Amino acid sequence: MKEEWKQELKRQIPLGDFGSPRDVAEAVAFLASDEARYITGQVLGVDGGMAISWL
Repeated sequence: MKEEWKQELKRQIPLGDFGSPRDVAEAVAFLASDEARYITGQVLGVDGGMAISWL
């Protein structure tokens, strides 16, 4: 991907950067932990705020 395209995409992400596999892994680890024991049937968007930016 051209660098200028990457920069434009980053500009559109509310947190200002691309997510990483680690970002997703940390969300999965949380959902698998005892701390998330009361969370059921949810969809967790690990998207840097992109979903809310479309509203």
